[in-house]
Amino acid sequence: MEEDGLLPSSSLLAPNPRMISEVDLIDSDSSVTFVVIFSTMVAVCGSFCLGCSTGFSSPAESGIKEDLGLSTAAYSVFGSILTVGGIIGSLINGKVADLIGRRSTMWLSELFCIIGWFSISFSKGAWSLDLGRLSLGIGIGLIMYVVPVYIAEITPKNIRGSFTTTNQFMICSGISLMFLLGTVVSWRTLAIIGAVPCIIQVFALFFIPESPRWLAKIGRERELEASLRRLRGKNVDISREAADIRDYTETFQGTSEYRFLDLFQRRYADSLCVGVGLMVFQQIGGTNAIAYYASSIFEEAGFSSDIGTISMAIIQIPAIAMSVLLADKWGRRPLLLVSTAGMCLSTFLVGLAFFLQNLSTSILVYIGIQGFCVALNLGMAGLVWVVTSEIYPINIKGSAGSLSTLVNWSMSWLVSYTFNFMAEWSEGGTFFIYSAMCCLGVVFIAKVVPETKGRTLEEIQASIAHFLQ
Repeated sequence: MEEDGLLPSSSLLAPNPRMISEVDLIDSDSSVTFVVIFSTMVAVCGSFCLGCSTGFSSPAESGIKEDLGLSTAAYSVFGSILTVGGIIGSLINGKVADLIGRRSTMWLSELFCIIGWFSISFSKGAWSLDLGRLSLGIGIGLIMYVVPVYIAEITPKNIRGSFTTTNQFMICSGISLMFLLGTVVSWRTLAIIGAVPCIIQVFALFFIPESPRWLAKIGRERELEASLRRLRGKNVDISREAADIRDYTETFQGTSEYRFLDLFQRRYADSLCVGVGLMVFQQIGGTNAIAYYASSIFEEAGFSSDIGTISMAIIQIPAIAMSVLLADKWGRRPLLLVSTAGMCLSTFLVGLAFFLQNLSTSILVYIGIQGFCVALNLGMAGLVWVVTSEIYPINIKGSAGSLSTLVNWSMSWLVSYTFNFMAEWSEGGTFFIYSAMCCLGVVFIAKVVPETKGRTLEEIQASIAHFLQ
């Protein structure tokens, strides 16, 4: 029965004897091919650039201020304008990805990043520095969503979680590289180094296939099958997967002309609540407050800021590597729950340490901050983007992705902007508030976030959307 533009239930949700009889065949199609690995490596060059952009401002601060004579206020503008660019990029990333494709969006984003890095490297004053940083922000605002979406759309279901989580692994690697190289090279050289992965990706993008799901969305049937065949291998039967992608896309696309306000219809309430909610809880627990102000937090606690920040740069790599390895074994929800609970306990420990103000304060703050880094990178840092790339139906993926990324950037700005004011009020109280927010995040994940491990994107999106009920 059709009512108010709703279509009958999708075959993806109904029992299908043919599908059941082909389980073994579908599983055999889930093997990893060289093209999938290479395409993922090319895509995460953008993630590496994002990490370099985020990690650049801290090690470059003293050199830039000395060489160009910038005041602390002027450098604060330079550091924060990346967020402004990120918000601009997030407003358009979904629409651009839907309009010109995932691959072309990555190419466009890297052009912004390359212009930004070279503008910074050859700057003679604050204006060119700020314009370069703004261009970088726009570029990484585009990258932040399109990279996990592209990886999720090209990878088989049994490895999708691990491969998509490499996005966060490369972000962490980029941050760590900037922290480490920033101690031995000049800030101008550091900016040139930041441009290297961008240049590599610009050329490598010509050798990877477009997302088959985007090709289905715009009706390029022949290219859809060619892309799937490259990704799955020449000797693999792709007919069933191609048919499911086509049927699913036609079901969602065929209802009506889509408008942005349609996002807020009841049929999309669950997926939108999950995606936006995860973005809020990723940031509101103090993530970027700790990332941006770790040095001052350690100094206030009487601990060496150099040792503390270097430890943070090192410890996050094995933590995110563990997330990559476990994403498709344990599932998304268990890792997200463990991650958020760990963030809750760690921020509580930091808050308690500042309230105690005794000989143990410095070591407790150090343990709490390192624990927060491990917990964050085990789940909330990367898996939030994995789940968000999986849950949105194809017809709203662009606009819903833009909204989610915008919420993430906005919450990031809010947390980083308010931290110093809150810390002046009460350092311990600030971290207790972050702990309470993380506790709410645990409840949200336990009650609202679905498990997506081992299911195709079509199965996930059809089951979560009221559209097909």
